[in-house]
Amino acid sequence: MEKIFNNTQVAFSLKTDTELDRAYFLFKLIANEPLVRIGTAVTNFAIKAHLPVEGLIRATVFDHFCGGVNEADCLPVVDKMYTKGVSSVLDYSVEGKEEEAQFDAALEMTLKTIHFAEERKSIPFAVFKPTGFGRFELYEKLGEKKSLTPEEQKEWDRVVARFDKVCKTAHDKDVALLIDGEESWMQDAADDLVANMMRKYNQKKAIVFNTLQMYRWDRLDYLKKLHDQAKSEGFYIGMKLVRGAYMEKEINRAAEKGYMSPICATKEATDENYDASVLYMVEHLDAMSIFAGTHNEESSYRLIDLMQKNNIAKNDDRIWFGQLYGMSDNISYNLAENGYNVAKYLPFGPVRHVMPYLIRRAEENTSVAGQTNRELTLIKTERDRRKGK
Repeated sequence: MEKIFNNTQVAFSLKTDTELDRAYFLFKLIANEPLVRIGTAVTNFAIKAHLPVEGLIRATVFDHFCGGVNEADCLPVVDKMYTKGVSSVLDYSVEGKEEEAQFDAALEMTLKTIHFAEERKSIPFAVFKPTGFGRFELYEKLGEKKSLTPEEQKEWDRVVARFDKVCKTAHDKDVALLIDGEESWMQDAADDLVANMMRKYNQKKAIVFNTLQMYRWDRLDYLKKLHDQAKSEGFYIGMKLVRGAYMEKEINRAAEKGYMSPICATKEATDENYDASVLYMVEHLDAMSIFAGTHNEESSYRLIDLMQKNNIAKNDDRIWFGQLYGMSDNISYNLAENGYNVAKYLPFGPVRHVMPYLIRRAEENTSVAGQTNRELTLIKTERDRRKGK
């Protein structure tokens, strides 16, 4: 198969020389693990101490990985990417909130992004995190099949109401809705809730999408079981497939609490699990829609190959590729250039509130062998190309 992801001219066509230099500088920093640790600590301290670092963060790491401080701020980025056929998923990336008022605010922001998406072809999806709408401990307790106190039951009813409101709005406005995956010990309750939303709102096509983190060895079985339910009950499945973002946390907790780790034993096993799930979904495309969230070139080529073999049109609305803004532009822009559906996750929110997200990204990049080096190689290739070397 033609290796389309090596074309750096297409990959970085929207980046000025200055932006390219900034990207090179950032990935150079991220490649240095001790620096990431020190930088994270210093940044956390500076923000907590209210030191004036927001301008610096905004001009460097924030603007590289985020769309803006609010949804309107993101529009120039959204419009610019769409000139190259790359769509956006506006992701309100404020994490770790625990109060009812904050859950209601996250609901309002998600509803706002759905209305935003309804008006713009360039924003085909909305997204939210389950813990954006309710307390982590509540999901955990339900997942462990423990009874809730009357007070907690009322609280959970409010969580369900938030989910229902956002899924109904997405359904009414015909905007697909991605619901992110989180830690395994809260995910069972989220899975049950999202499956109920699919039953209700995916009667004609996939509107509500759950997320499967494929570094978990049990996820393909879960998908097959859900497929059986969907067949007997007559609803469509929407799934975002990712490798996963909480690996160290998962492994540590399993060791600490003495249960079998939910994570695949090796990177290869995770890759096989991911690819097997993509294959399963393509084989059952009559009942499913895929959002393949991956920075892995091999997996992206495999999906392209499967689409060709099965005579699936490049722009079939049931298959989307997705990457994070600021990463893997060589995949996103070359897919779009070749006519595939592709969307970038575009995080936004006030600088200080988005920092936990950014720090997780940096740590993830240092732990994914080869990802940062690949970014650096591509950026260097493009810089050399522009200089006419």
